[in-house]
Amino acid sequence: MSAPTTDSNEPSPPTGRIKGGCRQVFCRLLLGVLILILLLAAGAGGIYWYYTPSCERTDGIVYGQRDGHDLTFDMARPKNPNGAAVLVIVSGKWKSHPESFRSWKFSLTAPLLRSGYTVFLVAHRSQPETTIQNTVADVNRAVRFIRHHAADYRIDPNRIGVTGGSSGGHLCLMLATQGGLGPADAPDPVDRESSAVQAVAIFFPVTNLLDLGHSTENAGDGGPPKSFRKSFGPEGTNPEKWPALARSLSPVFHVHPGQPPILILHGDADTLVPLEQSEWFVEASKKVNAAPVNLIIRKGKKHGWLGAVLDLRLFVKWFDQYL
Repeated sequence: MSAPTTDSNEPSPPTGRIKGGCRQVFCRLLLGVLILILLLAAGAGGIYWYYTPSCERTDGIVYGQRDGHDLTFDMARPKNPNGAAVLVIVSGKWKSHPESFRSWKFSLTAPLLRSGYTVFLVAHRSQPETTIQNTVADVNRAVRFIRHHAADYRIDPNRIGVTGGSSGGHLCLMLATQGGLGPADAPDPVDRESSAVQAVAIFFPVTNLLDLGHSTENAGDGGPPKSFRKSFGPEGTNPEKWPALARSLSPVFHVHPGQPPILILHGDADTLVPLEQSEWFVEASKKVNAAPVNLIIRKGKKHGWLGAVLDLRLFVKWFDQYL
């Protein structure tokens, strides 16, 4: 069998064109990658810029004493303040550790600072070192102290808002429903000031300690949340005294027509502080014809969610409207 023959007149492949086409494709891919890198860098830079607003910051301002310990808040004044203040009640499980939030909490309040609000990060003594009753007294003292020194902080004492989440939300609602003038004969002039606030925007607050509803903290015996049995002092473990104490610490029982406008964000999949806690508060407020209480329900969200920081923009709009 003879070997196949080739036609010497058949044209050879255009190798120069193939190589040139490959170079063009490679260059386009490289250019695309470079553009993507630049866009990502610009986006990251923009995010960093947004969440590191220029502000004048003072840490560790002492507003009172509790059990021999200083009660403190950190303050940040934006470059162009609008005269209003927002107090962030830094509290989770009724615990507050200022040293753990100073490095990053002001970044989370960037939307407030960029909108001109002077921000105060308020810490309190934590349970079980102190009782939750004392914690309520601490945040009242913080509002009074800031109002008393309003001229020093260059804020309007009649334009104070508060925000927080979970136990922080509970403390905000205690201020909203029970904040007011202190004793006129108090030796310390700070304690004579009002602890009333003018607007509230919060996440998933505890509103009813007398009825824990479907919470995983409900032991079913009518007592305090099961993880906080020792957080209310001797009265918290006394079945006869607990109902009166629980009522006194439950904002839902203290709603009134003069309370400030309140915005609440709550997830409908929250099992720690169920949505019903916020719904009860809204219903009670409507019954007394209180100022607006707006409840926004986040579908499928539990006790906190990743995008909650973005919801601070809703809080800014709320404060813009009511402060």
